[in-house]
Amino acid sequence: MYHAQAHAYQAYQQNQVTTAPPEKLVAMLYEGAIRFLTQAANACKDKKTEETHHNLVKAQAIVAELMGNVNRDTGEIGENLFLLYDFMYHRLIEANLKKDIKRIEEVKELMVSLRETWLEAMQRAKAK
Repeated sequence: MYHAQAHAYQAYQQNQVTTAPPEKLVAMLYEGAIRFLTQAANACKDKKTEETHHNLVKAQAIVAELMGNVNRDTGEIGENLFLLYDFMYHRLIEANLKKDIKRIEEVKELMVSLRETWLEAMQRAKAK
């Protein structure tokens, strides 16, 4: 029974990703990164090295995906966003190598701020 429920949940999640508009996908990526960073920080506090690594790698993959989708041709905003993602990516590498919770929290704070800004921008775009 549990396997069937897990499979149904995975199918539901996959459907949400494949049918979501691009702006919603970005919000979902931010949410996922924040979730993995929270899990990594908790694992790091508990000295669970493998779990910390696993969650940081997932967060890094999300940041890499976000970096890959920045349109740098939009000028200063696009370029600055790319550079911020690049900074975050490298901070996560450092955090993973040193199992440094301060670096994890630093990136998490940036990601929370980006998510809030993105959600606000989505609301303003809908209002127009």
